Amino acid sequence: MAQQLHFDKHLLGGSARSLKLAFVVDPLPTLKAWKDSTVAMMRAAENHGHEVYAIDAATLGWRRPDGDHAGGVCGEALHLHLRPDDHDWYRETGREWLPLTRFDAVIMRKDPPFDVEYITATWLLERAESDGVKVFNRPRALRDHSEKLAIAEFARFSPPTVAFRHMGQLHRFIDEQRDVILKPLDGMGGSQIFRVHRNDPNRNVIVETLTHDGARTIMAQRFVPEITQGDKRILIIAGQPVPFCLARIPKAGETRGNLAAGGTGVAQELSARDREIADALGPVLFKRGLMLVGIDVIGDQLTEINVTSPTCMVEIRQQSGFDAAGAFITAIEHACSAA
Repeated sequence: MAQQLHFDKHLLGGSARSLKLAFVVDPLPTLKAWKDSTVAMMRAAENHGHEVYAIDAATLGWRRPDGDHAGGVCGEALHLHLRPDDHDWYRETGREWLPLTRFDAVIMRKDPPFDVEYITATWLLERAESDGVKVFNRPRALRDHSEKLAIAEFARFSPPTVAFRHMGQLHRFIDEQRDVILKPLDGMGGSQIFRVHRNDPNRNVIVETLTHDGARTIMAQRFVPEITQGDKRILIIAGQPVPFCLARIPKAGETRGNLAAGGTGVAQELSARDREIADALGPVLFKRGLMLVGIDVIGDQLTEINVTSPTCMVEIRQQSGFDAAGAFITAIEHACSAA
């Protein structure tokens, strides 16, 4: 546990002031408390003495101020009491439509897909920001950082990669690299990820299917064989890497390490290369309002930058003892206390 001491002490403490925190989430019954990082954050917030509210993203909206209403962005806020039982993990102690200006901070934890409703939620949250609401991660930063294409800014850390909908260019890349991973730009949890060899008899139909016959842009990356050692999820909080990552190791016969695809998560200390990548990205992304980022590293190669709802906090704490959810809440406390 000595490794924990490398994480800045100001993110390992607590706050003397009770905050009113709203988590914008998917419907609560869909959250799996035994592994969900959002639930871990809520529990950490309550343990720190804060009031916890959940707002289903589907209830977010805006109204024009008039004589009877203050107006602004609002949502149906459920006041929660968190419980240790993962199968009965909360009690609703109140429900009220509230303007987001009533909260000290709003934490955006809506899962992808990054569709028009997700984008609409960021527009609404950005409107709330203009009214003085602190929102994490910042709505504009969520829109500006495609979880797949964001690696283009940090290409020196990534494997050979292209993004095209032009099928000829994709086939050219497959021929050049011989063994590649193809994936949609809006996927999550390992969905629609294909490994394609140059001589794969199905390569044409895979490219046609993923690109919708050339109508949708996809990403292709050279296959990184170190995936057998795990697809490492590295969490970065307030610009600083959590000292333990979760290596998601594929099950036999698979090339995807995602836990949703049957991978096994193994917590391990960051390597020197992991830290090099995280230290390069962390301050840049934090400056843009990305309080929590989850980067994916295979071997020594950066493959994705996750900003919507990074996870793996529960597994990291269970196996290493490091409380990433608590560190995140402390970062929120410091942000709320800043002038």
